Amino acid sequence: MRGLVTIFGGSGFIGRQTVRALAKKGWRLRVAVRRPWEAYRLRLLGDVGQIEIVQANVRSPASVERAMEGAEACVNAVGVLFESGRQKFQSLHAMGARNLAEAAARAGVGAFVQISALGADPNSPSKYARTKAAGEASVREAAPAATILRPSVVFGPEDDFFNRFATLATLSPALPLIGGGHTRFQPVFVGDVAAAVREALSNPATAGRTYELGGPTVYSFRELMELTCKEIGRPRLLMPVPWAIARLIGAAGDLAAGFGLPPPLTGDQVALLRADNVVAPGASGLADLGLAPTALEPIIPTYLYRFRKGGQYADLTLPAQA
Repeated sequence: MRGLVTIFGGSGFIGRQTVRALAKKGWRLRVAVRRPWEAYRLRLLGDVGQIEIVQANVRSPASVERAMEGAEACVNAVGVLFESGRQKFQSLHAMGARNLAEAAARAGVGAFVQISALGADPNSPSKYARTKAAGEASVREAAPAATILRPSVVFGPEDDFFNRFATLATLSPALPLIGGGHTRFQPVFVGDVAAAVREALSNPATAGRTYELGGPTVYSFRELMELTCKEIGRPRLLMPVPWAIARLIGAAGDLAAGFGLPPPLTGDQVALLRADNVVAPGASGLADLGLAPTALEPIIPTYLYRFRKGGQYADLTLPAQA
């Protein structure tokens, strides 16, 4: 069995797939999470004793150091899409990343992988993107040999993009096209992101480099909404929403998040949607890691079927008899 990797945020959407990918390659894994009692099923992804669950909080340097003891590598998969309670962008994306990188440097951890986000930019109008950029800078300062991965919108069975809008399509006769639906995305499969982490830990040549992870196709927001509606068999009116109105919707979402409710859209997400989310020309990506990107169309039917009328048996439903 290979050396020990500590994964922070291993119970999240990307984290779980990363645990699975590394376990298959024989790594010993220590999954550091805030609520370990919610993550014990992760141990089923590996052999007996291969995966350990421990309590840690990236806001607490002492717990981070304990979780890092004896590790040969570290993966930071911590992130939130909206702020709620004490889970703030600055404390998690920026300060949390700094705590992890500094602890890894002190502990002599050999490899460090930071999962950031495509569009991380210190000058972005989005706080999410600014704090992701701040996290990258902190990691580079404390651990110059770290590998940084920047995925675009990540899709997969538990994603927060296609599932969110498919849910909305079951409840509403219309779907909003924020800013007219012209923003471009390059969705990347969660399994490919996990494989990128695996390759980054296995290949010393990735040290100190940044990789932008995107799928094989670029889509507009409108095209993604059309694809979602087609897949679930629910034609919906696609309604362009001007940016001014979108900001009002985002403000309402901020209020919902303040009360602990999952918002359909936040003000910060509206700001984020103003910029395309695609891999920059000439940037290192999945191909440079020896990986072929997975197409969107064959994957989303495997989990969006539950939003169809009739579920997985929708295609077998017989037409009504005259």
